[in-house]
Amino acid sequence: MINIPQVTLVSLSGLGYQTKENIEALKKSCENIEWGAVKYIQDNKIKDIASWNEAVIYDLPKYVETSHCLFIHGDSHIIHPELWDDEWLKLDFIGSPWPLPRWDGEFKDTLGRVQRVGNSVSLRSKRLLDLAATQPMEYHYGNNNEDGQICIWLRAWLEEQGMKFATFEQALRFGKEHELSENKDLKTFIFHEV
Repeated sequence: MINIPQVTLVSLSGLGYQTKENIEALKKSCENIEWGAVKYIQDNKIKDIASWNEAVIYDLPKYVETSHCLFIHGDSHIIHPELWDDEWLKLDFIGSPWPLPRWDGEFKDTLGRVQRVGNSVSLRSKRLLDLAATQPMEYHYGNNNEDGQICIWLRAWLEEQGMKFATFEQALRFGKEHELSENKDLKTFIFHEV
């Protein structure tokens, strides 16, 4: 059994939305791991993807009392708990890698750097959650994705505040969402269905 008391395993959805799937993902992610806390939050203010993204940024921090949270969804869970790495607790954000940009500007932060470490299913520090909640939501590509908010649009500002994001190599070992040339046949701690 792996003991990770510094981390809250958490999922957030609208009231009654994919309840069974979220509970099952939490249960699977508790196999062979003891967390500091496990929480499933159903928020009746969530009515669509835009309000869900806002709830992740502004409400999720209220439910995390440990130094970090592992944020999962009904379409994700831990598949290789033995790959947990305590070094990840030195980071403020680690998520599965994103693919290469499909157009100029995709995944570019405010400094023009392409960011490939993102994904909503992620390990986040409480201090990052609290900091991100102080900023207004940004809308790009017609949406306000919370992972884009943190990993792209606020990235440079968060780094100025001392936040540490995972390297691409660390993210490859952490999780898989997209099949990439870099993660072909690679075992990961967690996965997120596309």
